Amino acid sequence: MTGTILNVLTVLIGGTLGAALGARLPIKMRETVMHGLGLMTLVIGVQMAITTRNLLIVLASILVGGILGEWLGIQARLDALGKTLEERFARGEQAGKFTRGFVTASLVFCVGPMTILGSIQDGLVGDYNLLAIKSMLDGFAGLAFASTLGIGVAFAALTVFVFQGSLSLAAMWLGSAFGAVTRQTPWVIEMTATGGVLIMGIGLLLLELRSVRVGNLLPAIFIAPAIVLALAFCGIG
Repeated sequence: MTGTILNVLTVLIGGTLGAALGARLPIKMRETVMHGLGLMTLVIGVQMAITTRNLLIVLASILVGGILGEWLGIQARLDALGKTLEERFARGEQAGKFTRGFVTASLVFCVGPMTILGSIQDGLVGDYNLLAIKSMLDGFAGLAFASTLGIGVAFAALTVFVFQGSLSLAAMWLGSAFGAVTRQTPWVIEMTATGGVLIMGIGLLLLELRSVRVGNLLPAIFIAPAIVLALAFCGIG
């Protein structure tokens, strides 16, 4: 859990500083920063997505994950949590964009290979080096996001704590069931590629090109490794 706690702190610090600094930036400058973040988010998403070794696995994961996510109403639950926090902690200009900042940052910080691998390594053997690197990246990303999306970004630390902490605890309890996990592990590759598709959806949101309910696609990143493991069990692929 050491890595998760470190990550939570950097998101809090970066998000708080970004929100404080962003209020001093002209609106046009904030819009340009937002569009720059959106473009880079798209690039990162594409870079992750093209690592797949089987596009059909990614497609099936997205389709099934989307159906499951819509049924569970994940996006609505994230929005509701953001609204609750907004009513309690946000005031004035911050209140208008709190939920968007919270949900967007929560998705960005929790979707990706470093989140999964880092949390598993931290839980299995207490190695939090990967999460330490992610923490630094998230701190700077939080600062940039919060400069345009406001203080809601800092509250994404709550999502990071719950999500990464749960993965680390699961790895701690399951132990050797995870086996040796690296970036080249087949299920990690497909999970990364599927996560890249979700990251692309976030990029579209930041660019205000399309309102994608990325939260409802979250189950896809767990379905992808399940498909890989099921195919391996059946001797396929």
